[in-house]
Amino acid sequence: MSKIFSFLKQLEKNNNREWFNEHKEEFTEAKNQARVIFEDAYNQLSSKEELEPLKIYRINRDIRFSLDKTPYKIHFSAMMGRKKPYKRGGIYIHIQPNNSFIGAGFWGPERDDLLRIRKDIEVSDELVKILDNKALKSTFGQLEGDELKTAPKGFDKNHERVELLRKKQFLFTKSISDAEILADDFPKKFTEAIAVLTPFFDYMTEVLTTDENGESII
Repeated sequence: MSKIFSFLKQLEKNNNREWFNEHKEEFTEAKNQARVIFEDAYNQLSSKEELEPLKIYRINRDIRFSLDKTPYKIHFSAMMGRKKPYKRGGIYIHIQPNNSFIGAGFWGPERDDLLRIRKDIEVSDELVKILDNKALKSTFGQLEGDELKTAPKGFDKNHERVELLRKKQFLFTKSISDAEILADDFPKKFTEAIAVLTPFFDYMTEVLTTDENGESII
């Protein structure tokens, strides 16, 4: 499995099409090894969670609107969505030398979904209680994600949970060492870490599948 990191390290130093085309064989080997990790983790997690099909991202970068014109990502990554409509949220694996991590949560909630989440935070401290769980904090730390500088329009800037109301994303990340990613027990440990977020996912799913009166909308 060391081919993954050796290839990515070289790619970071030689991020151009000429070098890449000359090293297609190494890329294919590294890509296939990363795919095994993603698929093993997905299969392990799917024994506990209902998931959408595994999505493995291409290594090519979309440079149309970027100032950075390097053509390739210097990581491998994959997304596992919880199966809609009765499950919500996503899980992400990022493989990069000395910067691998797993992520989970809600990267880009739609406007109506974000408003619904904020409306619930406004009247309930349930999310606060979930985020205060010791296992969650020891595994993932604090809730992350982009946020507004002040309360969103229509919400009290002095609200006791204004820090949560300001959130535009609801994300958790956990750093993983290169050795941990390559270890045989990574799928098991990955699944155990995601299980810690079950109360968070269940809460968000409940909010996003009901109206403000608690009636199902699916």
